Amino acid sequence: MDVFDSFRRIWVLARFELTRLFLTKRGMIALAAFATVWFIVLYYLVSSAVTIVSSEVFQDVAKKLFGALGVSDLLEWPVPELAIYWLIAAYLFPCFSLFSASDQTCSDRTRGTLRFISLRSTRSEIIIGRFLGQILITSILILVTILATVIMAAYRDFSLLADSVLRAIKLLVDLSIIVLPFIAFMTFLNSFLKSSKMAIVVCTLIFGLGPFIVSLLAYKLPIAMHLNYLFPGKQIADLLGETAIVTANYSLPVIQSVFFLILANMIMKRTSL
Repeated sequence: MDVFDSFRRIWVLARFELTRLFLTKRGMIALAAFATVWFIVLYYLVSSAVTIVSSEVFQDVAKKLFGALGVSDLLEWPVPELAIYWLIAAYLFPCFSLFSASDQTCSDRTRGTLRFISLRSTRSEIIIGRFLGQILITSILILVTILATVIMAAYRDFSLLADSVLRAIKLLVDLSIIVLPFIAFMTFLNSFLKSSKMAIVVCTLIFGLGPFIVSLLAYKLPIAMHLNYLFPGKQIADLLGETAIVTANYSLPVIQSVFFLILANMIMKRTSL
């Protein structure tokens, strides 16, 4: 019974994240900004995928550039709209998830409502609930953009519908897994920061200076290069060119997510609300 009650409280906390985005003025503004960005991407880039991919100039450049990145197979995809979408979404959604998940508990801690919530839920439930809510939000938005891309491809050539749906399902899974450690990283920052803006600033500094600091450490101590695996997104470049499921590319973001959630839970339990 206690387990059931715990799951119920986690779901309530996750549902609150959905409500805060889809049913509040601030959330609607964020959704409008998101829709504007993706309208530009879909209208100017994805809709022109066939023209772009079939261009001889683009193919020459792409074979050199994509070959260096290991993603030249994307040029052979039967649905070019999804190929262009995949290249953009693999990097755009992680960035969006950082901004979207930047205020999981910060504002509640500042207003004092986090202490009120903790009277009815454990701190672990708060962390998991808010994390799960952000996963649901991002997955919904990924699904919407993928459906829009599939519709565009089917409108151009209806015979591509079957291939588009199958490829879209895999991309949905891939993108949902890619964003996991980014959301978990923000959960970690939210466990001790009191401002979503500060969370974004700290995140920018860590992603910007972190690899440079690791490189300096690795110059003196080569084993320090393994610290790069702490940074979310390490596997994105490898995942881009894969057409089949590769366990390593899926396990790393999951391990990173669990690591950040454990850290967040440890800090939350020792921090005054």
